[in-house]
Amino acid sequence: MAGNSSGVSRMDARQGGGEDKNSMITAADDPRSLRRVEDERFVTGKGRYVDDLPLAGQLFAAVLRSPHAHARIVSIATEAAEDVPGVRGVFTARDLLADGIGPLPCYMDLRSEEPLIVPPRYPLAIERARHVGDPVALVVADSREAAREALDHVDVDYDILDAVVDPRRALEDRAPQIWDEAPGNLAFHYKRGDFEKTAAAFAGAAHVVELSLVNNRIAAAALEPRTAVGAWDEASDRYLLTLSGASVHSIRRELADGVFRVPHDQIDLTVPDVGGGFGMKNVTYPEYALLLWAAKRLRRPIRWTAERVDEFTSGVHGRDNLTRVRLALDLDGRILGLWVETIANLGAYVSSGGPGSSTLAPTPAMGGLYAIPAIAMEVHGAFTNTAPIDAYRGAGKPEANYIIERILDVAAHRLGLDPVDLRRRNFIREFPYRNAMGAVIDSGRFADNLDRVLAAADQAGFAARKAQSAARGCLRGLGVACFLETARGQPNEEAWIRFAPDGTIELAVGTHSNGQGHETSFVQLVADRLGLPLDTFHFVQGDTRRVPRGGGHGGARSLHMGGTALLLAAEDMLRKARPIAARLLQAVPEDVTYTDGAFVCAPQPGGPARSIDLPSIARAVAQSGDEEPLEGHGANICDTITFPNGCHVAEVEVDPETGQVVLLRYVAVDDFGRLLNPLLTEGQVHGGLAQGIGQALMEHSVYDPESGQLISATFTDYAVPRGEDLPELDIRFVEVPTAANPIGAKGSGQAGAIAAPQTIINAIVDALRPFGIDHIDMPATPQRVWQAIQDAGRREAS
Repeated sequence: MAGNSSGVSRMDARQGGGEDKNSMITAADDPRSLRRVEDERFVTGKGRYVDDLPLAGQLFAAVLRSPHAHARIVSIATEAAEDVPGVRGVFTARDLLADGIGPLPCYMDLRSEEPLIVPPRYPLAIERARHVGDPVALVVADSREAAREALDHVDVDYDILDAVVDPRRALEDRAPQIWDEAPGNLAFHYKRGDFEKTAAAFAGAAHVVELSLVNNRIAAAALEPRTAVGAWDEASDRYLLTLSGASVHSIRRELADGVFRVPHDQIDLTVPDVGGGFGMKNVTYPEYALLLWAAKRLRRPIRWTAERVDEFTSGVHGRDNLTRVRLALDLDGRILGLWVETIANLGAYVSSGGPGSSTLAPTPAMGGLYAIPAIAMEVHGAFTNTAPIDAYRGAGKPEANYIIERILDVAAHRLGLDPVDLRRRNFIREFPYRNAMGAVIDSGRFADNLDRVLAAADQAGFAARKAQSAARGCLRGLGVACFLETARGQPNEEAWIRFAPDGTIELAVGTHSNGQGHETSFVQLVADRLGLPLDTFHFVQGDTRRVPRGGGHGGARSLHMGGTALLLAAEDMLRKARPIAARLLQAVPEDVTYTDGAFVCAPQPGGPARSIDLPSIARAVAQSGDEEPLEGHGANICDTITFPNGCHVAEVEVDPETGQVVLLRYVAVDDFGRLLNPLLTEGQVHGGLAQGIGQALMEHSVYDPESGQLISATFTDYAVPRGEDLPELDIRFVEVPTAANPIGAKGSGQAGAIAAPQTIINAIVDALRPFGIDHIDMPATPQRVWQAIQDAGRREAS
């Protein structure tokens, strides 16, 4: 890799710069596709996760959770549990309150019609448990086994109350009230868009199509469950939390400001390797506060690892929206307006970013890739006796895209139009384009990508394949759908580049990887700019002691925000190094240029060129003792959103006798701007597609409507995709660079989960059209598909 002095990476000149609109890229054929350097330690068992980091003198924690969805806590007797050998303490909310421990905060600035209500959520339930899995007591013991045994001896007297788990019913009169602070269980009422203009569009429309749909509740089910170790250093009066998570700076802020009320720098957070997160590990959980509080009280480090049932009952869930959508069109099928009314389930508590998933996040993506003049969006947030809702891969963008892509398919079916043609005639075609929600989309080739994916999926040969399925007594469907993501996450990001004593260069950035491959991609980026070998660099993340500030994980923000910050840090380092290089080369700074890892001084007449590489300059600075160490800092002050997009095709076969759906083919053409490492990008898309396919076909967190019990509390009842459930995923890229950052990248981490649900459902409905079915809610399980066919048959018979 080579660097230059312009501040713009040579990636610009590499294959696939986005100039040829007919070219497509596959990861296997691209020279930028380097394998992840971190994979060697992962596949050889050398990864370092929280459970691989034992601490001398550590104790073990276990959490007693409510078995009831809604109950008054009459009393808690801990004496028998305290007598279990090895138990060091059994604690309840009374102990926390005595030490002045505060509730977990939510700092989201949600400007809404009815202000967001954030009832107090203490680390242990006070007076009432409000969902199955709500933490009620903490046990700390010498071993995991002793802590778990003691849980059975904590005697809690519950007065069981009526529960409500359905968000629509929660907002009805006479529903069980969950919080006194939230009358009618209403957490907020949010509105965005031009309601008057949208109403006028509907009044003048030739056609209005309406659909009610469900975005089903799902759980992240990360391979590594939540786990953490809390410690307290008496000498420095500092807390240390080591966790499997992301977004360490926001978690530290919430713990410091809301729970412990101490300065931020009195709490240090570190994160080693992470076995998956998908949004659910961005959150501040009660267990983090409990570990730190108990560690200080007992003067010992304390470890906690969630059981899988803990993850399902008390880890945050995702999605869970009920939506009524209406689409207004003219006689030619041009969209005039979109009206979206949603009831969003927040669960029993307001989680760190929970309200944003149904409000702030979907707003700029509402309407997708289509030129829609008027949009009105209204959301009612409901408290229910369920686990809290928070970010899950895409967080709001999948919901927004599912809405527009499903209503378009339904509109095409009901109006006798071709769903592909309906999309094509409504695409945004001129850029920049300000959509009806105020987002400015700077680039895209939406119609071209639709043509590309249809050709790649062999749409022309579908009729023959459908006939082959029919000969076997099966139905075959082809689903087409698009997506538009709004990527950025938290605004602003910082990065630091420092020379270590051993000559390596430390790259520290405030974004966070939990599997995306930042150790490779970020190093590629900076190595390219500085013209130094990849093994020169050492990547640092997730440590508040070494990374002072950062926006963390989420929103497909890493390259856009963190990558730009790293490039700024590299430029800052080169700016500082230039006069030093000039002095060492006995030249003036203006005569020194940086290229291929070294500063070069133009030769004097008759003399050789003189140069000095960057590591030599750093060593000279360190040896002088008179100058600050050579380092660079980049502050990317940016609130600009990028717009990854793509078009996808799925082909399914349905057995009408059993309702079984088999996903046969999946093809995607995606635009993530300029690619840094197509192989890593493809891996991100694969992972997102697996989760999106899972939501469409099988994943569902289900509560009993009467008791509020979580029925899907283990992998026995919560289905996730296995390898046999997925076909070969055919992923292709086009590069349409964005001007939002110097890399030209748009972000890829969430795309698959955003695109797959509507693509799969569109394909299933296409297969079921002979029965007159134009919609089926997720997940499209065999039972649900079979039942839809039976119901359609009864309707026809009557």
